[in-house]
Amino acid sequence: MSGIGETESGTPFEALYTAESLDGWDPASQLGSPGEYPYTRGVYPKMYTTRPWTMRQYAGFGTAVESNERYKSLIAAGTMGLSVAFDLPTQMGYDSDAQISRGEVGKVGVAIDSIDDMRILFDGIDLGKVSTSMTINAPAAVLLLLYQLVAEEQGTSADLLTGTIQNDVLKEYIARGTYIFPPSPSLRLISDIFAYCHDNIPKWNTISISGYHMAEAGATPAQEVAFTLADGIAYVEAALKAGLQVDDFAPRLSFFFVARTTLIEEVAKFRAARRVWSKIMKERFGAQKPKSQMLRFHTQTAGVQLTAQQPEVNLVRVAVQALGAVFGGTQSLHTNSFDEAIALPTPKAARLALRTQQVIAYESDICRTVDPWAGSYVVEKLTDDLEAEIWKLIGKIDEIGGAVKAIEQGFQKAEIEDSAYAYAQGIDSGERVQVGVNKFTIEAEEKYEPLRVDPTIGAQQAERLKKLRDDRDSAAVEAALAKIKAAAQGDENLLYPMKEALQAKATIGEVCNSLRDVWGTYTPSDAAGS
Repeated sequence: MSGIGETESGTPFEALYTAESLDGWDPASQLGSPGEYPYTRGVYPKMYTTRPWTMRQYAGFGTAVESNERYKSLIAAGTMGLSVAFDLPTQMGYDSDAQISRGEVGKVGVAIDSIDDMRILFDGIDLGKVSTSMTINAPAAVLLLLYQLVAEEQGTSADLLTGTIQNDVLKEYIARGTYIFPPSPSLRLISDIFAYCHDNIPKWNTISISGYHMAEAGATPAQEVAFTLADGIAYVEAALKAGLQVDDFAPRLSFFFVARTTLIEEVAKFRAARRVWSKIMKERFGAQKPKSQMLRFHTQTAGVQLTAQQPEVNLVRVAVQALGAVFGGTQSLHTNSFDEAIALPTPKAARLALRTQQVIAYESDICRTVDPWAGSYVVEKLTDDLEAEIWKLIGKIDEIGGAVKAIEQGFQKAEIEDSAYAYAQGIDSGERVQVGVNKFTIEAEEKYEPLRVDPTIGAQQAERLKKLRDDRDSAAVEAALAKIKAAAQGDENLLYPMKEALQAKATIGEVCNSLRDVWGTYTPSDAAGS
């Protein structure tokens, strides 16, 4: 643990909580009701008693054909929503045949270069009946438009589409690194997405502001929430500066957090996060609609806590993490597969991960009551303590001048690195137990055959791109790309010319390169984090 008698966030964690130890404090005195401001007990009055959370399994690898097959198998196994993983070139806005893409095509997600790949990815899947989350950030607008185009080809109107794009570029500068453009034009593009979706895809969640990747990089629970909500403040401010009204876009904001094995603190973390965000939206930004004040979030179990040693033990870790997310009131959940510390999940492992959620939802009694931890001395006290720590960190970022300035100064990155170092020291010293790694080890591991991606995928995609470019109307593509550049130089909403270019079979790389030509690319300062 982070210290004797401390939570992961460094706040006090007592061995016993009683009314006497808390000076007669009644933990139920300020609870409120589920579905009511400040939403400590959940964003909906009935929560899971009428329907469980969305079971949204994250998947994508190799070609669009292979990923399409995995999606269909997950749907057949009972998943309630798709979640698309894209390969690194796609995440960085490069085509598969670009020099920089060599060796990375299809490795950590599916390779998508054009509308042709997107058609294949969702072939046979009715986009009017499935909710889809796409983990894509810098080129989020491009992938969303491709999704819209494919849905319209299927006969589904854009106003019926439901899902989420991650679209959270600020956390890329802090913890993940798949940024393309500098912060200012990136925020402009995000504001354009907010406006476009308000007018064209109103049911779509336009951003999933993510603490998950910061947590995976080493952030404590309090840092994860504080830095995520600070990014959320920056997005709201950018949208307001662009002339949008807060209650027009705020209901479509969503969040993405991790669930660790420290179940009790995680439950408190989610409750505190809802409370803080609701106060930010109501008191700081004057949001009037209840949905503008709600923190709705997706959760993924902690990949960083999975081990390659004794990988089957990860099934237990994932079950505990999933319980923390559900007890904390998540709206959707991805459970990691037990073999992800070794390679991409095998079909059996992915199915077992989904079955973990189904057992919790349908075999336990968790869905029979709302917020079962309410009134617990320990959870309510930790919720209060975490809220105070979150406000403290947000205050520090405000003093610097907001999330963007703090990023430029390396504040969040340095804080996370310090926490990650302390965590690693705990494992190395044995103070922090990691089952199968520094305690309860075995001499010989059983042989495990991981899933392997076809190494020829890059060549296959390059051949597909050559055919695409040979067959399309090159003049129409060039004209459409020129419109994107003109819009980037002015203040026109970029998504309209981008959609035109993609419909003309421009590639993701070509669209992103048009923006690179105008905005340049982001290079972090050598001083950042120092």
